[in-house]
Amino acid sequence: MSAPRRWRLLNSGYQTGAFNMALDQAILESVAAGMVPPTFRLYRWQPATVTLGYGQNAEHSVNLEACREFNYDVVRRCTGGRAVLHDHEVTYALIASESGGDFGCSTLENYRLIAEALQEAFSYFGFFPTLQSGRDRGRAGDLSGQSVCFAVPAQYELVLNGCKMVGSAQRRWQGTFLQHGSIPLELNLAKLSRVLRPGAAADSVTINDRLAQRVGWINRWLAEPTTVDRVETVLQQAIATKFNVQWHVDEPSPDELRRATELQASHYSELNWKGKPALFAQ
Repeated sequence: MSAPRRWRLLNSGYQTGAFNMALDQAILESVAAGMVPPTFRLYRWQPATVTLGYGQNAEHSVNLEACREFNYDVVRRCTGGRAVLHDHEVTYALIASESGGDFGCSTLENYRLIAEALQEAFSYFGFFPTLQSGRDRGRAGDLSGQSVCFAVPAQYELVLNGCKMVGSAQRRWQGTFLQHGSIPLELNLAKLSRVLRPGAAADSVTINDRLAQRVGWINRWLAEPTTVDRVETVLQQAIATKFNVQWHVDEPSPDELRRATELQASHYSELNWKGKPALFAQ
């Protein structure tokens, strides 16, 4: 076996949604410039936050009034996909070069490689989710056209008992990619259905029942609930094993923090920033 590769491990704790998204982009830029090695960042949200996919229309995807009622922040990601409610969960960002040997230029292949590491992490808890093949994308019923990320599995996402267990989205830029991942430990389906408006024409009980058939969370299937700390530790171990990594526990560089502060002020503090120029200047 070859010698372990050295990746950065960052654990940022609780941050605002806007700063979390800005810091992920700052790290993406650093990795793309060759300033830092591949980076795996874990973080949390204060307050709980709804993130929109890069291309989503906020008014059509999220109940902004309900977000205000629940004191949820709403921010836009630089990655694609659908809306996600980040509350009692493990959130990660993995940023790496497409030419470093671990990953390639195929978005789906990189999804698959990371999903295999996540499978290993779930096995620590006695779960054995399967990789979604993509053939079942039409089975989400009345939820399939809605904004909620966890309602609709895509290719190379993990499904247990018919329920999607991880929300994932990517951004590719200058030979580098950023993958966002959201692994819920608990979910309040009543709040989820109000905030993300799945099945607007249906009554709330029906919506919640349908969500329960499609959306998974770790503690749903554990006799003794686990913790965010424990899942973060297991996830670190699984990533290290899958990619033959030795972790370098670190903090964001001063340049990354400076750039994140700039991006937070210029873009991520505004919900509709995607119309602004030069966010991903070539």
